[in-house]
Amino acid sequence: MSSIEPSTAPCERGSVHSFDISTGVDGPGTRFVLFTAGCPLRCLYCHNPETWRMREGHRETADAVMAEIGKYRRFIQVAGGGVTISGGEPLLQPAFTGELLRRCHDSGLHTALDTSGYLGERATDAMLADTDLVLLDIKSFDPAVYRRLTGAPLAPTLRFARRLAELGRPAWIRYVLVPGLTDAESHIDGLAEFVATLPNVEHLEVLPFHRMAAHKYADLGLRYPLADVEPPSAELLERVHARFRAHGVDSR
Repeated sequence: MSSIEPSTAPCERGSVHSFDISTGVDGPGTRFVLFTAGCPLRCLYCHNPETWRMREGHRETADAVMAEIGKYRRFIQVAGGGVTISGGEPLLQPAFTGELLRRCHDSGLHTALDTSGYLGERATDAMLADTDLVLLDIKSFDPAVYRRLTGAPLAPTLRFARRLAELGRPAWIRYVLVPGLTDAESHIDGLAEFVATLPNVEHLEVLPFHRMAAHKYADLGLRYPLADVEPPSAELLERVHARFRAHGVDSR
């Protein structure tokens, strides 16, 4: 099957916030990125607070989403890209997310799943077989810091990371560097040692904290939790990259 066609099976519906076209930040090449609505975490540095609740999205069928993707198919394929399902948290809607991944994969499009891994148990092996790349956010390797950052436990994410390795599913690890929160050398060393045991991880991305979403919180009438935190310096970024590389982890 080389083209995107309407499904003849019952079509899943999901809560969608928006979509965008991006290059180089949501997987390889130029990507059609679908942002689902709803997330169980409340990360202090979240830059999409408008996607927290499913009820704030709009209901879409998988057919409608695939029709939208079809408009960009030629463009994203020529640019060596594909489709990324992001959020919010896509695994909050596993049936909808799984159908989209399957149909994109069956049509020959590269697929990526952007997830915190907190709901990794909802991802079936079949869904992961239709996922060419997992973008896995590991927000801290220290359980106490992770809970402070997200309001949730770390263990489910680490279990999901190990499962991806056991299944041989390619993954990129994402780590947001927040001065004073996620820059402790012992925590970085712990994460580096863990990632070094995962042969499926292609590289780790160090994402510098920024405050560009502060206006979204203001628009929503919310307090921005990290308003007084400065972005990391170039020197700190380089030190963190060096520590990951010292453990044999390809850090970018």
